[in-house]
Parts: sequence; C-alpha cells; structure tokens
Amino acid sequence: MRVLIWLLALFALAVGLSLAAGYNEGYVLLVLPPYRVELSLNFFVVLLLAVLFLGYLALRTVVNTLRLPESVRRFREAKRREKAAQAFRDAVQNLFEGRYGHALKNAALAYEAGEARGLAALIAARAARAMRDDGREREWLERAAEHDRDVHVARLLITAKNHTDARRFDEAAQALETLNSGGQRHIAGLRLGLRIYRALNRWTDVVRIARLLEKHRALAPEPARLLKLRAHLESLRAKETDAKALVKYWDTIPAAERRVPQLAREAARALIAAGDGVAAQCLIEEQLEAEWDSGLAELYGQCRGGDMVSRIARAEKWLAAHPNDARLLLALGRMCRSRELWGKAQSYFEASLALEPTQAGYAELATLMDYLGRTEEANRLYRRAAELCSQAAPPTPAPVALADQQ
Repeated sequence: MRVLIWLLALFALAVGLSLAAGYNEGYVLLVLPPYRVELSLNFFVVLLLAVLFLGYLALRTVVNTLRLPESVRRFREAKRREKAAQAFRDAVQNLFEGRYGHALKNAALAYEAGEARGLAALIAARAARAMRDDGREREWLERAAEHDRDVHVARLLITAKNHTDARRFDEAAQALETLNSGGQRHIAGLRLGLRIYRALNRWTDVVRIARLLEKHRALAPEPARLLKLRAHLESLRAKETDAKALVKYWDTIPAAERRVPQLAREAARALIAAGDGVAAQCLIEEQLEAEWDSGLAELYGQCRGGDMVSRIARAEKWLAAHPNDARLLLALGRMCRSRELWGKAQSYFEASLALEPTQAGYAELATLMDYLGRTEEANRLYRRAAELCSQAAPPTPAPVALADQQ
C-alpha cells in the first residue's frame, strides 16, 4: 500500500507539473552584446536543474578523488584490525583445543597488531607454560606486566597458575598474596591457593581458604570437612613437642570442627606425648561428654599428672553407661595399676580381654603379672601378645612374585 501511494503521488505530481508547464507562457532573455538568447521559462528551469546536477557530480568526483588516500588508509587499517581480531580469536580457540604452538603464534600476531595486547600476552604465556618453555613464558609475562592496568587480576592469576604448574610454589604464593592484598578474593584464586598452600605445608591458610570456599558454596561440605581435618591434623603434628602451642592451637579451632573423634584423638595423643596430661585430660573429658569415642577413652588412661583418683571415679561413671567398652576397661586397668590398685587393675584388664582380645591388653596384663611375681602366667600372656602381633603384621611378598615382575 505504501508503494502504491508513492506511485500515485508521483504520477499526480508529474501531471500537475505538465499542466503548469503547458499554461506557462513566460520566457527568459539572456543578453550578452552583441548576442541575445531567448529561452522559454520551462526549458530554462530544466536546463538550470541539469547544470546544478552536473556541477554536483563534478564536485563529488573531485572531493572523492582528494579523499582517496585517506579512504585507502582506513580500508587497510580496517583489514589489519580484522586480521588481528581473527588472530586473537584463533589464539583463544587454539589454547582451549590444546594446540599450544598455534596459540602462541596467533597470540604473538595479535600482540604485534595491537589487538588486546595484555590478554594476548597472557594467552602466549599460558601456551608457553603448557609447552614447558620457561624463557618465552617469562618474556610474555613481562610483556603482560606492561599492560597491567588492563589485565592486573588476570595477570596475577595466570602467573600464580603457571608457577604452580611448574611447582614453583613460593613464587606462586607470592603472586597470589599480591592479588589478595588488593582486597579482592576470587573463587579461582582461592581454589588455586588450596593447592599452593598444601604443597607449602601452610595448613593454617588451607583451613582459612577451605572455610571461605565452603561459605561461598564453592566447595561441598564433605570435601571441606576432610580438608579442614587434614589441615588440623598436620598442624597438630607440627606442634607435637610444644604443649603450650598445642593448647593454644586447639583453642582456636571452632567447636563445630572439634567434634571429630580422629582430630580429638590426635590432639590428646600429642598433648600426652608433650607431657601435658592435665590438658589432655580436660580435652578428652570435654569431647566424651559431647560424644562417646572408645579411642579417646583408651587415651584417658595414658594421661599423667593431676588427680588420678578423681580420674578413675569419672571413668567408672562412664563405664556404667558403656559397660561393654573394652578400651575403657583397658584405660581403667592402666589407671588402677598406676595407683597400685592391683586387684582392680587385674579385673579390668581381664574384663577388657574377655570383650576384645588385643595385643595391648595381653601386654598390660602380662606386665602386671610380672610385677606381682607371677612369672609363668606373665610369660604365657607375653606369648599370646606376640602371637597377636605376628597375626596383625602384613604378609611379606613372595620372592617368586618379584621375579615374575622383573
């Protein structure tokens, strides 16, 4: 409909102009002595329009001719930018496809052409790291640093990642800490930090990062729990000779993370080995009041120092609630023996062995019998403990198997 309306309008205009020209009897007289030119007004209008149109075309031709060098320059610049952008896109695709040589080549082309120079340098550095080319990796990281204003965060992350892949963990930690000093925390950086700090045995940082990742739901609860447990265990082992440091570290652990029997056993064992039986006693009592654990109950009998009588009384209260716990009975036997309660100690050891025959139980009872002068019975118990020890020992591979493997 729109085209039809325009056609009708043009036809109407043409008819109107033809009618107006037919009724127009005017003329134009041009005098240039000794010449005189007389033209009809209609012809003069047409001629004037034609001259104006031809003049416009001539002017446009001159202008375009003068602009031709600039147009050629712009065309070539556009082609260069298009080629550089294509090289950058190819570099990214090659990097993702694992074609590191092509990625490095295309990234270099994009960098030289000025296409996202910071990112191109980082792509080249990452590709060089994948190719184990340390020289070109350093070169491209230095070039990326020249454009740090645009790619500061990306450069530090790539630097830390490259150092981690090359097992240069100290340099990786330095790059990551520089990134974190800006007050920014990235999930990728935190995950990378787990790997770096585990390699450096910086378990306090591992715990901190695991908590952050769990808080931001970037780490599932179970892996986070295992990571924190491993970190706490390693930290306790590093302080196992310093009772004060052990107590101080244990106090920094949140209550929710303390409620792990394995962690509590390791802390109690370390405190006992460091000579602070009273602190170990308090730790065990706190844990057992919250949740029962036979391993902790057994360690309770190894605590030294403090009021042994009250300790025995507390353990006997626990025994009323857990009468069939062989490890608790073993602990009671040890505590009674330390107080020279020989009869009670013997009965507790025998009750423990009746529930669960263990090497430790036979050895403790044998030591008691030996101390009481019952040598024959002690020797029998020692032999039984040795038999259990040999049964628990792992089998030695046969020489034939080694020969077959060779």
